[in-house]
Amino acid sequence: MSLRALSSLGMMVFTAFVPAKEAPAAETGQTAHRFELTAIDGAPLPMSRFAGKTVLLVNTASKCGFTPQYDGLQALYERYRDRGFVVLGVPSNDFGNQEPGSEDQIESFCETNFGITFPMTEKVAVTGPNAHPLYAWLVDALGPAAKPRWNFHKILIGPDGRPRDAWPSTTSPSSGNLQARIEKVLAENPAAAS
Repeated sequence: MSLRALSSLGMMVFTAFVPAKEAPAAETGQTAHRFELTAIDGAPLPMSRFAGKTVLLVNTASKCGFTPQYDGLQALYERYRDRGFVVLGVPSNDFGNQEPGSEDQIESFCETNFGITFPMTEKVAVTGPNAHPLYAWLVDALGPAAKPRWNFHKILIGPDGRPRDAWPSTTSPSSGNLQARIEKVLAENPAAAS
C-alpha cells in the first residue's frame, strides 16, 4: 500500500472517531432556528417552531437494518416530551436507497408499524452536495461528528438552537450516554416543560 493510500486511510479512520465539538455557532449568533424544513404532510416546518425545545434530529429510512430504532425513538419522545423534548424524523434516501417511498408511504409505514407520533419532515438529502442547508450548517457548526454516514444518525440541538452532540447510527435510542446527554440539555431550560 502506498504512503498516500495509508495517509488517506488514516485520515478516514481519524475522522470517523472525531468527537463533536462545541458549536462555534454561539459566537456568530447562528442557530438551527433560522432554517426551514417541510413537514411530511407538505406544511411548512420552520425550525423556529422548536425554539425553547431540545430536539433530537434523526435521518430515517424505512428499509434499513436500523429501522427498528423507530420504537426507541418513539419511547424517547414519549418519555421526555412533557419536558420540552422533540424527536424530529428526517426521511432520507441517501444511504443504500433505503427510503424509496413517497411521503404518504413513509408516513403510513411509520404510523402503522411503529405508532410514530413525533414530527417528521418530507424526504430530503442529508449529505453530499445536495444536503439540506440545515445539515450542511450542522456539519460546519458541530464538526465531522454531525455528518450522517448512514441512516438513523442522531444530532442533539439545544433549546437555543445550538447543536450539542451527535451519535452514529449504531447508538441506540436507549443508550445511557444518549439519554444522559438529553437529560443534561433538558436541565438547561426547565421552563421549556409544557
